Amino acid sequence: MTIEDLIKICKPVDISGDEPYAIRSLQQDSRQVKEDDVFIAIRGMNSDGHQFIEDAIAKGASVIICEEPYYTDDKGVSIIEVEETRPLLGKLAQAFQGNPSRSLTNIAVTGTNGKTTVATLVWQILNHLGEEVGLLGTVAKNYGGKEEKSRLTTADPVEIASDMKNMLDSGCTVVSMEVSSHALDQLRTSGIEWDVAAFTNLSHDHLDYHKNMEGYAAAKKRLFDSLESTAWAVINFDDPYGESMIEDCKAKIIDFSFKRDTSIKCNLIRSDQAGSLIQIDDIEVNTPLAGLFNAYNVTEAFLICTALGYDADEVSKTLSACYGAPGRLEKVNKPEDSGMPLVFVDYAHTPNALENVASTLNEIKQSDQPFIIVFGCGGDRDKAKRPEMAEIAEKYADRILVTSDNPRSEDPESIIRDIESGFSRKANWESVISRKEAIESAIMNAPENAIILIAGKGHETYQEINGDRLPFDDRVVAGEALELRKSGKKPGEG
Repeated sequence: MTIEDLIKICKPVDISGDEPYAIRSLQQDSRQVKEDDVFIAIRGMNSDGHQFIEDAIAKGASVIICEEPYYTDDKGVSIIEVEETRPLLGKLAQAFQGNPSRSLTNIAVTGTNGKTTVATLVWQILNHLGEEVGLLGTVAKNYGGKEEKSRLTTADPVEIASDMKNMLDSGCTVVSMEVSSHALDQLRTSGIEWDVAAFTNLSHDHLDYHKNMEGYAAAKKRLFDSLESTAWAVINFDDPYGESMIEDCKAKIIDFSFKRDTSIKCNLIRSDQAGSLIQIDDIEVNTPLAGLFNAYNVTEAFLICTALGYDADEVSKTLSACYGAPGRLEKVNKPEDSGMPLVFVDYAHTPNALENVASTLNEIKQSDQPFIIVFGCGGDRDKAKRPEMAEIAEKYADRILVTSDNPRSEDPESIIRDIESGFSRKANWESVISRKEAIESAIMNAPENAIILIAGKGHETYQEINGDRLPFDDRVVAGEALELRKSGKKPGEG
């Protein structure tokens, strides 16, 4: 990258200072700046990068990109003033890495629920079909035979561009990526031309950020507004927001429905504890994933792959061996756990997600199987959904344990009280603040034929309390409780 290249992309309002001696990497975090880096000042919700320009120069930045005049006497430092820095960040990040996205087939999946499962299924399908595929999402980054834990559903533009470059270097030809509403609102994926974008659904979540459903939907719609005419948009038309996503969308549309006439007609033929049989037009798909909500996820993954030109019969056959993402209706029990309650862990942390997974387990369980739900709600997040989730749990469960999720800086007891306000007098619930004790109590005291759903954290391997991420995995805790129950011991006994 030369200063001339940088200026061409930035289209500056003004340029001042000296011509830089060298240009190395792009940084949006002044703490990461090294000698000859370019620092771009981004205005965020909690901080303003313009406040850290002096720090970036002190650490050796050779170029500052900012939205307001800045004067420096430092030699070899160029100040590029632009109208807005945020829309530039993604384009610059890609350019600094040699525009790797242009050499990849780029797949974006957005929606409230199902993003992780759909993106993961696409990754699994294409891997089975012999493609070198990268995955970027909530659970992990996967490419080149390596897996790395993710910090966010969608990373910042600098990290995304770096990941795409690494994917390309490792031989990848395709990337399957979750794209969050926060990322779209903050333009984190600008600079990427999508080949396929998919919409799963939209329901109550992130309203602490977006303020209302209209703002939330508008953020999602940004993805489809950005598509070129050569791209495909795969849209769930059974969701009330489905049609609005593609208003004025230039892409080729694939709309599907399980309820009405659309270009792709679908039917859930069977769903039980063994999985599901789905009909997608004239193709039948067997999947180990159960429930109507998973039928939508599987259908979306199937249509993404066929939109890219993969053979429908081959994709269908491959799906029978694809299990989706960890922590999504994941069974904890081992084959030798006979005579034990059946325990599932799921990431459901929104009303819609809890409704989906609870209704699925309610449908596939036997009539004499008690159904127990363990759940909580995250702190410092949308409070309005807390009583809603209580109502949903009461609707399906015979017994409910309300506990901590990720309380963050909130008092767990206060969060639990918000949840409790959604229960009726008839609800069979109790609160156990310690999540470990709640899981142990559910498993140790359940009838042996019970089904237990532990909801809210899924794949997460930590619990966030007062700024610290402490090790905690629902699957591990549940597995240990099952072993304890088999041994005949009580929690705390050696």
